[in-house]
Amino acid sequence: MTATAPPLPHTPKPRPEAPPPVWTSSVLAPVAAGLATLFASTSLTGVVSGWAWFGYLLVAVVLIASTGLALRSLRAPTIVVGLAQLLVLLFLITGAFTTSGILKIIPGPDALEELRGVLAAAAEQIRVGLPPIEGTPPILCLVTIAIGLVAVLVDTLAVAAAAPAATGLVLLCVYAVPAALAEDMLPWWTFLLGAGAFAALLAVDGNHRHRRWRNREAPGLGNSASTLSAPVGVVSAAIALGLVIGTAATGVGTVGSLPGGTGSGRGGAGGFGVEPFTQLRGLLDQGENVELFKVYGMGADKRLLRAFTLDTFTPNKGWGLAQNGRAQQGVQANQPLPLVKGDDGEGAGREIRIEPTNWVDNWLPIYGVPRTLAGLADNWLYDPVGGAVFTTTKQNAPAYTETAAIKEPSKEQLRLDDARLAEVPLQFTQVDSVDPRVVAKAKQLTENESNNFDKAQALWSFFTAQNGFVYDTKTADATDSDALADFILNGKRGFCEQFASAMAVMLRAVGIPSRVAIGFTSGTPKGDHLSISSEDAHAWVEVYFQTKGWVSFDPTPLVDGRAVVPPYLQTDTSASKTNDTQEVPTGPASSAPATGTPRDPGADPGADGSGDQQEEEPLWPAILAGLLGGLAAAVSVIVIVRTRLRNRALLRSSPAPSRSPDSPVPVRKEGGFLDNPNVTNWLPLIAIGLWVGAFAFLAAWVSWWFALVLVVVLGGLGTPTAIREIKRRLRLQKIASHSPTAADAAWRELMDECADRGLPLSDGDTVRVAGRKVVEKHRLDEEGRSGLRTVIGVVEKSWYSDEPPDDQALGPAFDEVRKSLKRNAPMSWKGRLFPRSLRRGK
Repeated sequence: MTATAPPLPHTPKPRPEAPPPVWTSSVLAPVAAGLATLFASTSLTGVVSGWAWFGYLLVAVVLIASTGLALRSLRAPTIVVGLAQLLVLLFLITGAFTTSGILKIIPGPDALEELRGVLAAAAEQIRVGLPPIEGTPPILCLVTIAIGLVAVLVDTLAVAAAAPAATGLVLLCVYAVPAALAEDMLPWWTFLLGAGAFAALLAVDGNHRHRRWRNREAPGLGNSASTLSAPVGVVSAAIALGLVIGTAATGVGTVGSLPGGTGSGRGGAGGFGVEPFTQLRGLLDQGENVELFKVYGMGADKRLLRAFTLDTFTPNKGWGLAQNGRAQQGVQANQPLPLVKGDDGEGAGREIRIEPTNWVDNWLPIYGVPRTLAGLADNWLYDPVGGAVFTTTKQNAPAYTETAAIKEPSKEQLRLDDARLAEVPLQFTQVDSVDPRVVAKAKQLTENESNNFDKAQALWSFFTAQNGFVYDTKTADATDSDALADFILNGKRGFCEQFASAMAVMLRAVGIPSRVAIGFTSGTPKGDHLSISSEDAHAWVEVYFQTKGWVSFDPTPLVDGRAVVPPYLQTDTSASKTNDTQEVPTGPASSAPATGTPRDPGADPGADGSGDQQEEEPLWPAILAGLLGGLAAAVSVIVIVRTRLRNRALLRSSPAPSRSPDSPVPVRKEGGFLDNPNVTNWLPLIAIGLWVGAFAFLAAWVSWWFALVLVVVLGGLGTPTAIREIKRRLRLQKIASHSPTAADAAWRELMDECADRGLPLSDGDTVRVAGRKVVEKHRLDEEGRSGLRTVIGVVEKSWYSDEPPDDQALGPAFDEVRKSLKRNAPMSWKGRLFPRSLRRGK
């Protein structure tokens, strides 16, 4: 009986290390999260004018996503990744919005104090401004911080926590704030972008979860892509249906209707009005300049366009209408109008055509004293006492034609025309609870004058730069309990309504009837008409004279050609002087820009007035960034299209599943522009280079120091990858062009691919031994094994045989090996950023 040999001990092979989770290591995850944040931030168009803020947000989101991607590839803990992203955001804020950072970007005590001041300025602008507010540096800083924090949170939830659905609430909050603050409805397209980006984020997450099944047919892969397209289609249909129904039913969330619809184009009441003036804020901080009227028939005459007047002063609150306007009376405006003081009916009237372009209110502006108003419906009334055209409800204003008496009185006529107070309505002379210091100042300024005109001119001349007054949309810090006395005696800084309010009160304090007029300056000539915009919003004073009626006095110092100085206030009233004359030695000095464009009081204006313009940042970095970004997008699309066409061609040329594993991989014929390796092999690298250049110039638009740091960081991280990619492209080009050294290039590339994945192959191994290691370590599937057998055969013939190898089959076979490696042994980001194959030096 023969003894049986004992069984050989079984030594289990070590289980291969599992690759990192596909979702958290993929570049798609942070890209999808970043796009969702950026598209949601487009809702800020309702509260911040312009698009400068979007450039800062784009840079912030790219930095945050890149930081998270790099650190997660190194297996850094989630808390470390989040803190690093916050630190990068702080570096960006310091470099872009402060000037005292260490190395320009590192926040020190001085930089943090400066940043505190910037945020305080942003809070003040929000407090006094009306949306959409101007995109000043403080506002840009605040927006960048807020959306930057959102980007960190969304990136953490979507990538680190692998819970992109949880970002929905965060992104919804991004919409909620602008929707609550904006005067108008948010545009429809911002909801479409945000919803589409969120749906894409969920779809990408679902696709990656399905791809976790290793060697099985998985939903979302190959021919079962419909599994992924179905939920995307449902979400897209829901978005479209919601927008259509919302627009048709209520207009909620849109500005009237979808493109091609019949909506007015403005949500809610829409348009601009003059209601904000009653709060002594005006349209000074309205942000975007919007045209309100086109005026035909004024020629070169510069006149103030009055919307309505205010007759009642309340201390520390401002001016308003008596009984809040409830007692206002009027006659039908489209009927013959009664004559009022200032127009005896003699002389020719001026026919003026006024076409509202973006005006929705219950007031219609007019020039001078109207004689007729044509083109108005019966519900429009004219108040001859208040000098205003109004209706009881806010509505879209129609185009109308005014025949007006606009003849200006002379200085001599006004000096002989003091009003008889007994004949003046009480609301134009009454003033209560005025600070005694204001009364004393008014009497001091007028004590040497003998008539109402000279007294009014003396008060008008008081509000000059020589007396310390400065025009600014930001008032001086309060030092007195009485706001009016504080402005006149201490702060002396304010905007048009404060100047008008102060002069009107001082006039009444010395017994002169007055009121505050609300309307617009003369506007800007454009072709055959004047363009009146929101920047022209203004307030001034009207003084009552016995026969000439209400006469305008504008105490606010304006420049840029917007000041309207009538002949009776000019030094030389000879016939050679016209209303365009701006020489006013005795009147308010031109110490500030026009309404809506306040000048820095500390600036030193040049002789030509160019000093009033703030120095603008050069736009060429942004233009170059846009051009490079456009080219990068175009090249990226070409790369994607080429890849898809190539994959489809491979699928069509693939044999049946019953193909023998030993059969060679079919040869795919190259042809066409997109299949030319000499053209397309380098396109991915070109696209990456263009994207880096675009982001570098975009960063340079923010700060050159920040651009330098960005280039150094990207260069440090990207140089090893670029060198490795260049070597790969050179070898692939040799393989595709059937070079005599194609087999050697294929084998060297395979060794480097394995080295980057943690399996360095020894040069002492034979080709077959190395092939077995690759199959076992990286668990190649059948397609990969078949391709590897073909590659090994071609390499062996090239090295050891005198017969020429079948280099036609080498390219397709090597492609199959690389695809199998990608499917079964995906490379980590550490391996991509710091390729181990570069240490081989071959």
